[in-house]
Amino acid sequence: REDNPPSSPRRKMVRQDKNKYNAKKYRLIVRFTNRKVICQIAYATIRGDMVVCQATSSELTKYGIPAGHKNYAAAYATGLLVARRVLKQFGLDEKFAGKEELDGEDYHVEDEETEQRPFKCILDVGLQTTTVGHRMWGALKGAVDGGLHIPHSNRKFPGYKPAEEKGQDPEYDAEAHKEKLFGMHVKEYMETMAEEDPTKYEAHFSKYIEADIDADKMEDMYTEAFDKIKEEPEYEPTEKKGITHTRGEGGQITSSDGTEHVRNAKITLEQRREKVARKIAAAQAKMMEDDE
Repeated sequence: REDNPPSSPRRKMVRQDKNKYNAKKYRLIVRFTNRKVICQIAYATIRGDMVVCQATSSELTKYGIPAGHKNYAAAYATGLLVARRVLKQFGLDEKFAGKEELDGEDYHVEDEETEQRPFKCILDVGLQTTTVGHRMWGALKGAVDGGLHIPHSNRKFPGYKPAEEKGQDPEYDAEAHKEKLFGMHVKEYMETMAEEDPTKYEAHFSKYIEADIDADKMEDMYTEAFDKIKEEPEYEPTEKKGITHTRGEGGQITSSDGTEHVRNAKITLEQRREKVARKIAAAQAKMMEDDE
């Protein structure tokens, strides 16, 4: 195993040839938290990374996906969303419409004959292990189907089988990949849990139940969400609540919505020394009174 520092892969991704005159080298950054998927389009400068566009799986609620914002299907939807959003931002959404039928088949926008070259990115997975079937490949597939040119192969996708013997061709089952893209693995889990433990099913899939979505409606939910993402990929900022805060004595803060809480205000070094001196003087005065 090579003893490469963590910055070595990043250095290869952001390095740009001198004869390209400061041309931006874009990266599709894919990250996973405990609650959501984050996809960003960014380029590197000497000051740091500049994010051009971002999409998170938390926005999928607007498109009809109430829960499951960190599974494979959600990663695919987030990748599709960031692709359509950045293309619309640069005015390329009509020239590069992406894949029409989302069926898991291989798609490369660079193979199409167009007058303009497609928007090219490099996949940035960070410190994640690039194992077969990882959720990051769902985000990659979504961005590719959305119309971005990202150099890749299908060797890490679900449904890929390497050649068993030398000289044979590997196999790629696009239908197996499509099942992951449309949440069929979640559907099977829902059906199994509903039969074996209905109480746990109601607690585990409570958000789906509130939205009147069961296992049979899972594929339709994702199909409609993908169509909505293609139609309206724009970001809608949340409305500010307009809550104001008033600070009182002793760090007491009263908010306009009726809540109250205590936050200690930061004091200067001189004020801190005066505070300590007052405490020392009060302690000495108390000792004098006890002696008398």
